[in-house]
Amino acid sequence: MGRRNRRIRRRDTRPAVQRTPEEEEERRKAREQAAWESGYAEIIKENKLFEHYYQELKIVPEGEWEQFMTAMREPLPATIRITGYKSHAKEILHCLKEKYFKELQNIEVDGQKIEAPQPLNWYPDELAWHTNLSRKIIRKSPELEKFHQFLISETESGNISRQEAVSMIPPVLLNVQPHHKILDMCAAPGSKTKQLIEMLHADMDIPFPEGFVIANDVDNKRCYLLVHQAKRLNSPCVMVVNHDASSIPRLLVENDGVKEVLFFDRILCDVPCSGDGTMRKNIDVWKKWTTLNSLQLHGLQIRIATRGVEQLAEGGRMVYSTCSLNPIEDEAVIASLLEKSEGSLELADVSSEIPGLKWMPGITHWKVMTKEGQWFDKWEDVPTSRHTQIRPTMFPRDEMKTKEMNLQRCLRILPHHQNTGGFFVAVLIKKAPMPWNRREPKVICNSLLLSV
Repeated sequence: MGRRNRRIRRRDTRPAVQRTPEEEEERRKAREQAAWESGYAEIIKENKLFEHYYQELKIVPEGEWEQFMTAMREPLPATIRITGYKSHAKEILHCLKEKYFKELQNIEVDGQKIEAPQPLNWYPDELAWHTNLSRKIIRKSPELEKFHQFLISETESGNISRQEAVSMIPPVLLNVQPHHKILDMCAAPGSKTKQLIEMLHADMDIPFPEGFVIANDVDNKRCYLLVHQAKRLNSPCVMVVNHDASSIPRLLVENDGVKEVLFFDRILCDVPCSGDGTMRKNIDVWKKWTTLNSLQLHGLQIRIATRGVEQLAEGGRMVYSTCSLNPIEDEAVIASLLEKSEGSLELADVSSEIPGLKWMPGITHWKVMTKEGQWFDKWEDVPTSRHTQIRPTMFPRDEMKTKEMNLQRCLRILPHHQNTGGFFVAVLIKKAPMPWNRREPKVICNSLLLSV
C-alpha cells in the first residue's frame, strides 16, 4: 500500500486576544442579537398566550393595554449611572452635561431625531440618566462614535455603569449605610453589587467603612464577571463567593474571642426568573414565553428567599425582586414567605422612599394557568395529575390572610409608564427570628468561619 498523504497543520502562534469577562459577555449578547436580527427578522414580536394571560390577570390598568404592548415591542432605551462614591462623580456629571449631551442635540440617526438625555427623576443627585437611544444605535452609529468611546472608557475605569433603569431600584430601597453587613444572594453580573459597594462608600469622610458586601452567585463563570465588575471600584469591602443561594451556609464571626453566627443587616434577593419583563431587550423571550417557566421557577424562588430571611438580622431589610411581571413569581412567593414566617416578617410600605417612580401596587387576587391554557382559581380545583407541576403556594390565600399580608405594598413597574423594562420589588422587614430558628443556639458548629 502506498503512503497516505498527510496534511501537516501549522500551529497558530498568533497571541490570543485578551478580553475582560465583561467584554466577552457583551460580545456574546451582541452575537445573539445579530443572529436574531439577521436570521429571524421576519418574526413579529407577538405571543397570543402572553397577551391572554396578562389581560386575564388585569395587572395593567384599564384602558392602557395597547400602550403597554406598544412599549413592550419597542427597543429598551440606554441608561447610564455615574458611580456615586468617587470624589470626581460631579466632574463626570458636569462633563456629560456640558459636552457629550449637548453634542447629541440636533443629531439624526436613521431618520430618528436624538432627544437630549434626561436624568431619572427618581434617582438621587442626577446620577442616573436615560436617552431615547438603544444600545445597538449607540454601538453602530458613526455620529455617536465619540459618545460611545467615552462610555466605554469611563465604564472600564469605573466612573460609569451602563445599567438598566429598573435594575437600580432594589439597591436604593435597601437604604444602605456604611456600617451595614450586606449579602447579595444572586449577584452576577454585578451591576447591583457595584451600587451596593458605592453606597457603603457614600460618606467620603470614612475611607474604610465598617460594613461589607458578600456577593454570591451559583454560576462559576459568571462569578469571574462579578469579580471584574467589583474590582473596578477598588473597594476593600467586598468578597465574592460561588454557592447555591438556596443553601448558602451560615458564616461565623469572632467577636471578643467568641464565635457567633453572622446575620446580615441588608440582603438583596434578586432571584432567577422567567424574565418576561425583559422582552424589550431579550427578543427571544417573545418566542419562548410560556407559563411553564414561572411554574418551574416558583419553588426555587421560595427556597432562595427563605434562605435569605433566615440569614437576615432582626430589624434588617431584605429586598426581593424579579424582572418578571408574573404573580406566581412575585406576590405568590411573598405571600408564602409571610405565611410561613408567622409574624416574623412584615411587608414594608416604601411608597414614599422613591419619589418620582411610577409603579402599580401588588395584586391580591390571581389565577394559575398551565402551559396549555387551562385556568385554576384555587388549589382544590387542581387534579392530582397536576400536583407535581402546580403547588398550593402558587395560589392567593383566603381573604382575611391576604388582607393581613398587605400585598398591595409590593411594587410592579410597567414598561409604558416611564419607558423602562418590567420589574417587581418587595421590601421585607424582619421583626423576630423565623419560627424554625427560634430555639437555635447563637453558635452553630457546621457554619463557616469568616474573619472580618
